[in-house]
Amino acid sequence: MSKRRSMLDIVLDVLSVVRDGVDKPTRIMYAANLSWRPTQRILKMMVERGLLKVVETEGDGRTKRRYLITERGLNVLEYFERAKELLDLPV
Repeated sequence: MSKRRSMLDIVLDVLSVVRDGVDKPTRIMYAANLSWRPTQRILKMMVERGLLKVVETEGDGRTKRRYLITERGLNVLEYFERAKELLDLPV
């Protein structure tokens, strides 16, 4: 039986994949193992809380959205990675 991830686990997964260079919404969705609607809600929440920022570019007659991790997002991710190391928890 698979264990359900907490919202914290999901947010940390999204921060991790964006930090590693995945910046398009659909790619974030696949890399974080989410479906589309939860991905949209989580990305919106993370932008509102200052963990990610949105960069929109015009091209081919449509707007392309990319996400970048902010300094605050990096700090949160590093904080929890250090906590896991201190507790010797499996990653």
